[in-house]
Amino acid sequence: MKILKSIFVLFVLSLGFTATALAAEGSQAAAGGAPAAGGGGALLWWIAPFASLLALGFAFYFYKKMMEAPEGTEKMVEIARHVRQGAYAYLFRQYSVVTLVFIILLAILGFCAYKGVQNPFVPVAFLTGGFFSGLCGFLGMKTATNASARTAQGASKSLNSGLQVAFRSGSVMGLVVVGFGLLDISLWYLILDKLVYTDIHMTEGLKFLGLDLVHAGMSADHKLVEITTTMITFGMGASTQALFARVGGGIYTKAADVGADLVGKVEAGIPEDDPRNPATIADNVGDNVGDVAGMGADLYESYCGSILATAALGAALSTTVLGQYGITPLQAVLAPMVVAGLGIILSIAGIFMVRCKEDATQKNLLRALLIGTLGSSVLILGAVAILAAAHWITWGIFGSVVAGLLAGVVIGQLTEYYTSDEYKPTKGIAEQAEMGPATTIIDGFATGMFSAGWPVVAIVIGILCAFGFAGGFTNISMGLYGIGFAAVGMLATLGITLATDAYGPIADNAGGNAEMSGLGEEVRKRTDALDSLGNTTAATGKGFAIGSAALTAMALLAAYIEEVRIWIARLATEAGGTFQVGEVAFTPESAKSAGVADFVAAYDLTIMNPKLICGLFIGAMMAFVFCAMTMKAVGRAAGAMVNEVRRQFKEIAGIMEGTGKPDYARCVSISTKARRRR
Repeated sequence: MKILKSIFVLFVLSLGFTATALAAEGSQAAAGGAPAAGGGGALLWWIAPFASLLALGFAFYFYKKMMEAPEGTEKMVEIARHVRQGAYAYLFRQYSVVTLVFIILLAILGFCAYKGVQNPFVPVAFLTGGFFSGLCGFLGMKTATNASARTAQGASKSLNSGLQVAFRSGSVMGLVVVGFGLLDISLWYLILDKLVYTDIHMTEGLKFLGLDLVHAGMSADHKLVEITTTMITFGMGASTQALFARVGGGIYTKAADVGADLVGKVEAGIPEDDPRNPATIADNVGDNVGDVAGMGADLYESYCGSILATAALGAALSTTVLGQYGITPLQAVLAPMVVAGLGIILSIAGIFMVRCKEDATQKNLLRALLIGTLGSSVLILGAVAILAAAHWITWGIFGSVVAGLLAGVVIGQLTEYYTSDEYKPTKGIAEQAEMGPATTIIDGFATGMFSAGWPVVAIVIGILCAFGFAGGFTNISMGLYGIGFAAVGMLATLGITLATDAYGPIADNAGGNAEMSGLGEEVRKRTDALDSLGNTTAATGKGFAIGSAALTAMALLAAYIEEVRIWIARLATEAGGTFQVGEVAFTPESAKSAGVADFVAAYDLTIMNPKLICGLFIGAMMAFVFCAMTMKAVGRAAGAMVNEVRRQFKEIAGIMEGTGKPDYARCVSISTKARRRR
């Protein structure tokens, strides 16, 4: 009953705040009050920073509740400490390398900004994006490594207790990602709107340390375009951090996993997570660095990118087009941030919906998580419908949000179908295991490839529906704005979606802790159920990340055109009136009014252009080369791990009898060093 009250309070809070803000803006308009820059009033925008702080507050609350839970026996505490130390060692080495890379890139970007060939805000934005992404990874890892033993201890009481500890600990990762992401965006908007692009600065210009921050004589109707294209640059820092976290974490976890299984389970014949296996701690550390720090950084970049790209597309829409729908340019820019804020509030409500019964089956556990994620999606649709009714967005954009949400839900359900042991694909692979390893590998690989089919179809349908609902078949710019909003809709409930993904390694580590601590058979049965669920949720999170990245990438490409527009207009002004692109001569005025089709024609971006075709081939090839490089890196690191485990079994007396203690730290060091080199 308390949980239902909490959900109701959060839902009423979000709707009440939305209704109050809309009413206040309506009163201001009726009274003839002056609108904010761009028109349309901005009171409702405060939902965004409010929701980001609310997310961080609940993240801290869930973390404190987790830390108050009992950690179990001394053996459980010791094992959790080994995993935690290994995770911190990994993060320290990764952040050391990433810091060096950031310093080099910061110097390059700073030089470009000083020479006037780069937006002067890019170096700072690059730094903040990378910092917040790294901070999210650290906080998520800290929470996950503290939660594993407490999850195992909770499972010793009941299945629901273990689920609650693991899922709400995973919620910390989800909430810090959306909290810091939206807070960063909100702070950038406030600084640029209130301190940088002021009326006096746009008239007289603004210089700082020799850098031309604001060009003199900037028109007021160009303010929002400058703000949004400036804000979007901090996504590059988040992307750089995500590259290291995702690839490095993946190499670490797979090297440890393969090394531990090949020698421990196959050669020595000991169970998974057996304390006699020297690589078992590295394996548990790897679960966290891959699916917590790695996935968190990946989705942080997609989350921020979708909001910022959509805002930039909204700023680029002409006043004439927006006026047909009764929307102001300011509303078109702020609406993605408002929807993201509402999504945070309702994700928190969804987190409180997740619970299960003691005798829950795998399907029951999956349904428990589905209630939370699907419940948040349904609630966000209600809130977005209110925005459409109040003319903050069009009903077509509402349809785009629905398309994005449905695509995300479909991708999640398809991933669950192909990865859960309750359904035919996984059972089919298990049947092939009776024939031998060769047929198992063939069927598993084929099933994995086939599983990509329907999710891609869902993404394609989602893109076309979002484009069409927004009016893209009559106005391409409005359609691209709709696709951006579809990405925002899909990621609006990221707070709870990422929680289901971060839950996976916590449950996996809890199972390992229970095995290594020698807990009872009943406890191990419960942790196995939670672990099996975690494997499915981790796969679902990966599918969700890929789907959202596809929509975000298209929105970012469209937003990139707006950056091209700004620079062509600027170069035309500096050249004395025109700037030649191919066979098209742009003036400052024509560049500002040019559409997507104009730039496509100017740069000859057609399928008949051999340069474009060559670029497509090279881009497709790079995906295979990059995958091959990472797979070879995993193979080399796993080989080193196998040799080390074999050495310890041979040289350290008493390991198999349980009287000798393996050198866990050595195996952790091997994976960490391999990850850094690659």
